[in-house]
This record gives sequence, structure tokens and C-alpha cells, in this order.
Amino acid sequence: MKRIFQNSIALLVVIVVLFLVLPIPPFLLDILLIINISLSILILMITMTISDAQEFSIFPSLLLITTLFRLGLNVSTTRQILGRAGGDSMVIKAFGELITQGNIVLGVIIFFIIVLVQFIVITKGAERVSEVAARFTLDAMPGKQMAIDADLSSGLIDEQQARERRAKIQKDADFYGAMDGATKIVKGDSIMGLIITAINIIGGLILGVTMGGMDFGTAIQTYSIATIGDGLVSQLPAVMISTATGMIVTRSVSDGSLNKDVITQFANQPRAITSGGVIVLLLGLVPGTPHVPLLIVGAGLSVGGWTMLRRLNRQEAEAIAEAVAAPVEEAPAQPSEADFYKDINNVYTLLTVDPIEMEFGYSLIPMVDESSGGKLIGRNALFRRQYAQDMGFVIPSIRFHDSSALGTNQYVVKIKGEEVARGEILVDYYLALEPTNPSGEIDGIETVEPAYGIPSRWILPENKEMAEIYGYTVIDPLSVMQTHLSEVIRTHAHELLGRTEVIQLVENLKRTAPEVVEEAIPNLLSYAALERILRSLLKEGVPIRDLGTILETCIDAMATTKDLDMVTENIRAALARTITRRFCEHGQLRVVTLDAEVEKRVISSLSKNEQGIYLAMGPDLMQQIVTQLAEFIKKFNDLSQTPIVLTSQVIRIYLSRMLSQFYPNLYVLSFNEITSDVQIQSLGNVTLAQTGPRKAAAV
Repeated sequence: MKRIFQNSIALLVVIVVLFLVLPIPPFLLDILLIINISLSILILMITMTISDAQEFSIFPSLLLITTLFRLGLNVSTTRQILGRAGGDSMVIKAFGELITQGNIVLGVIIFFIIVLVQFIVITKGAERVSEVAARFTLDAMPGKQMAIDADLSSGLIDEQQARERRAKIQKDADFYGAMDGATKIVKGDSIMGLIITAINIIGGLILGVTMGGMDFGTAIQTYSIATIGDGLVSQLPAVMISTATGMIVTRSVSDGSLNKDVITQFANQPRAITSGGVIVLLLGLVPGTPHVPLLIVGAGLSVGGWTMLRRLNRQEAEAIAEAVAAPVEEAPAQPSEADFYKDINNVYTLLTVDPIEMEFGYSLIPMVDESSGGKLIGRNALFRRQYAQDMGFVIPSIRFHDSSALGTNQYVVKIKGEEVARGEILVDYYLALEPTNPSGEIDGIETVEPAYGIPSRWILPENKEMAEIYGYTVIDPLSVMQTHLSEVIRTHAHELLGRTEVIQLVENLKRTAPEVVEEAIPNLLSYAALERILRSLLKEGVPIRDLGTILETCIDAMATTKDLDMVTENIRAALARTITRRFCEHGQLRVVTLDAEVEKRVISSLSKNEQGIYLAMGPDLMQQIVTQLAEFIKKFNDLSQTPIVLTSQVIRIYLSRMLSQFYPNLYVLSFNEITSDVQIQSLGNVTLAQTGPRKAAAV
């Protein structure tokens, strides 16, 4: 019994298909027709009460099932009408007499108006809305993915929340794509309704006159009422389903149910309602107009709008009164600057260099000041937590302060007292990142997104929705500044890792692995050497969270070599799973490789002196490598992926140091750092240019 219940929907679909073949008794047919109407009403009500289309994600499949159910009933009612001279269905007769009211011509006209409204207005409109929604949803996917990545980078969300958001974006794309196809079914159902109506009338006349012995007038009377009733019974659910189709694909711009949105948004516009009521009242005073209806409606709108306006004014007055009544603490008197620096200890405070500091202009103070509702400090705390979880390094505290030397909309990020990044924010605007192929042009102030260098525009808030429809990714000013700050910290994290931070990390490891720390430090490895290793890993984007594995690998590697570069390479190989997770996407790793001849030339360029091994590459070879990589990096940018060069472990570190001078965002990995379960896809291969013998130049 349980198995039958679990497969009940599948059994119902099979039964609906059988309606196309098997005859149905009149009483059962009436029950099914009422169920069809009730089900359509239920679906329409659900689409108006949900706030997100994903709450009713089965709608595309349900649309197919209800359409098939309706067509099956149409075939059964046609069999009844043509086979039994109008049929014995009480529902069909009742609806036919309801619309005709004894006048066949009027009934036919009204019925065809209903059918044309369903086909031309509702169905065609729902089809167009679904098509546009599907296209814009797919076009906006890359921008939404970038927004999620930006929130993840700034610490606003964690990995789990990012996965959930990405899954929702994918579900939205699948849903609207399915809706685009499902609306074609609704359109076909409308056309089929017209065809079945024509078949019932024409076929009924032929059967009634030639085989039933009816005169033409009787046949018209009998079959027209039955046909109109049958058409109305099928078209009413079709109209409601088509309306529900258009309703559900417009839920993306709503914050709540349709009832709540309508009431809330009308209640927030009392002046417009009052003005409309006054205009209707004035129309009621014009000679020749229907005075009573206009005056009644105008008075109702005016009174309703005036009441709403009084309520809003009262709420604003209460809010102002509460703000005025709030106690204001008097700030203590501050000593003068000269008196403050008379104390020599206060002069020493000027020598302190903050690891990270952010200066900003006057207009940006409300975004930072928590007493004014600023959220930048709170967001930065979330980013610090997320970065510690991802990379294993706790970012030092950031000092925020305003600066009169900056423009009102400018901000500067400094690392150890020196400026490393600068940006400008328009507080009352939104930043719209331009897509590759925008669907339309949006007015705005052209600029460049400060964190990633993407061409953008500062747009007014009222243009936000239109920009999203055109495929732009719209970001609020606070997120722009936080994302830029987060990316600057990620880029310079290795500079923020000092001796104090290394000691704190080691002390934290002592709680769980004291034996490893005791064996490694200071017997085999000094804090200075460990700091150099950890800095090297952070600089190339490798997490140092697994400090236990790092120290264990140091112990093993330093038994054979004292070269810290080689020790670091061994550590990277030991962290293969971590590096793979860091750079791999969906089991695939897109890379650029080096030709065997290029690797040989690079190896032959390695030299050694008292400081260690270094790369002494000739300018011709360097130029060839750098030039070819520039073309490959464009491919990575088109795919919105991190550019990666995959090479052998022998030359990895030296090649990485050389290329970082030209491409700071390029990562060089070795084959030893990639796990075996990853599918490597090469986007290109750096080769040596084939050139002929050079001719001596005449001087």
C-alpha cells in the first residue's frame, strides 16, 4: 500500500493518458470536470501567495500534467457530445445554459471572446514573460556568481552559504528554462481548445442532421449549448493556469506574497491615492458624466488616502520624538595638541606603525562609524573569521580613521604605513559591473571596479532593477569598499605575517601537537626560518592552516637539505590535497603547460652562488614565455578562472618568482601538488618560437 501511495502521481498520469482512449461515465466525468476547475483555482491561489518561485518549483511539471488532464477530459466530453446528442453531463449543460441564457448567438459571441482573451492576451503574454525571464536569468548567472565570490572573499558568507547560493542560482536557471518550454504547452492547449470547439459544432451538426434525424435549428440548439458548455468548462481552468504561469515567473521582483505586496506598496503612496480621488471627484462634477458613481469612488479614494497620510505622518512624528528624547552624552573636554605632546611618552605613540590601516574621506564616515549604522567594521570581522578558516592566518586588527587630506569620497588602504591601494566611492549610487554582452545600455558614471579592475558604472538607485535586467551585476557601495579591502589584504597577507604572528601560531599548535613543536623548534627550525616558509606559502596562495603537517614535513626535509626553498617545495607536495582544493573547480583544473624543450632551457638557466640557486634566463627566452602567457591569460579571463601554469617541481619556484613580476595574479603549480583524481585540461602550451638564422647587421 505504501509503495502504491509513493507512486500515486505516476499512476494518475497513466490514468489521464487513458482518458484519451477509454469512455468515462457521465457522473464520473462531472466529478473530474469539477476537480479540474478546483485544481486550477488551487494552483492560481498558490502562485499568488508565494514570495519565491522556488517555493513552487514543481509548477512546470504540474503544468504539463494539468494540460494533459484537461485535454483528456476534452476528448471524453467530445465523445459524450457527439455520441449522445449533446451528452448527459450536468456540468456541461449547466455552464452552457449559464453563458447562453437562451440566446445561442450571444452565447457563442461571449464564448469566443473568452477564448480569444485566453489565447491572445493571457497565454501569449505568459509565454513572452517566461521567455524573457529565462533569457535574463541565464544572462545574469555569471554576474551573480561573481557577486557570490565577492561576498565570500569579503567574509560576508562562508563556504556553505556560498554553495547554497550557487545551488539556488542553478535551480532558478533550470526553473525558468523549464517554464520557457512549459508555456509552449499552454499555447498549444489554447489552440487545441479552439480546434475541439470547431469539431464539436461542425461534427454535431453533421451527426444531428444526417444521422440523428434532427432539423438544422434543433441540431444548432442541441450541439451549440453542449459545445459552449464544454468549451467554457475547459477554458476557465486554462485561463487560470495561464494566469498562474505569468504570475509565478514575476515572483522574482517581490518580497512577499502578492496580497502583502499590493497592500503594502499602495499604503506607502497615500498622496497618489488622495490625488487620484480628487481627480475622480472633479470628473463627477463635469456635466454629462455619471455623477453618483464618480462621486462615490472619488470620495472613497480621497478619504482612504487622507487616512493613510495621517497614519504615516504620525509614525514619522513618533520616530522624531523618540530620537529627540534619547539622552545625549557630553563628550569630555579634550586637551590641546600642545599640552598633549608636552608629555614625551605621548610623542612615542607617533612612532607606532599599524599593520593595516584604512583612511577615508568625510562622506564615507557613515559607512564605517557603527554609531551611525556603519557596517564596514562588522563585515571586516566576518572576513577575518572566514580568512582564518580558509588560509590559517589571523589578520591583525585594522585601524580605521578619517583623513582631511583625501577627497570626500576617497579612501586609501595602507600596509605598515605605506599606501598600497586607493579607491573612490559614490555613497548614494550603486556600482554596476558591465557584462560581456549587455542586453541594453544603462545611464551612469563610467569607472573601474577597484578590486578586480572590471569596467563599471555608478548608477542611481532607481536604475538598479533595469541594470539587473540588462545583465549587469549591481553592488552596493559598502560591498565595493569591503571587497577591495579584502582583496588588498589577501594580496599582501604574507607581509602581515611577522615574528609575533608566527609565535602565536606555534603556541596554538602546542595545545594539540606539543611533540611536533618540541622536535622542530628550535632544534631544527628557527622562528625566522619558519616565518620565511610560511610567508612564501601565503604569497602564492597556499593555506597554512595545517601547521602540523608543515612542521612534520620540515623535520623530514631538513634531514637531507638546509635549503628553505627546497623544504618549501616538499611542504607544497605534502599539502597536495589543500592546493588541489584551493585551485580546482568541479574536479577539473584548467592550466597552461610548458613544452619539454622550454623546461630544458629553463633548467639550463639555473645558476648557483653563495645565496643559493637563482634563475639567470636570457631575455629572448623570457620574452617568448611572457608574450605567449599573455595570450593564454586572456582565455582564463574569458572563463572567469584563475590563470595557472603547470610545470615540474624542479623549476616551479624559480619560474613563479620570475613570472610574478609580470603577472601578479598568475599561479605556478607543479605536478606533485595535484592529486591524481583531478582531470587536468590544458588551455595551451608554451613553446619555443621557430626562427631562422639571423643575418649580421651592417653597421
